[in-house]
Amino acid sequence: MKSIFSMKKNKHTDGFPDDFDRTLYKPVLRCSICTGEQVAGFKNLATGKFEEVMLIRNDRELSLFKERYGISELGKEY
Repeated sequence: MKSIFSMKKNKHTDGFPDDFDRTLYKPVLRCSICTGEQVAGFKNLATGKFEEVMLIRNDRELSLFKERYGISELGKEY
């Protein structure tokens, strides 16, 4: 019997590939002024749409994001 709740097997759980096109996307850290929540992701330079990749709760997660995508500097948006 096939389950109706079958999970898709995807190499990238966040939906964003490990190597991104730097001419189309800019890495950004979105920060909430009210709650202090930080979300790392990529902003499409043509449309301005933000694609979130992961929630950043500490410095370790931020360095993991930078290491995964080969990013040295990360701009902040509020």
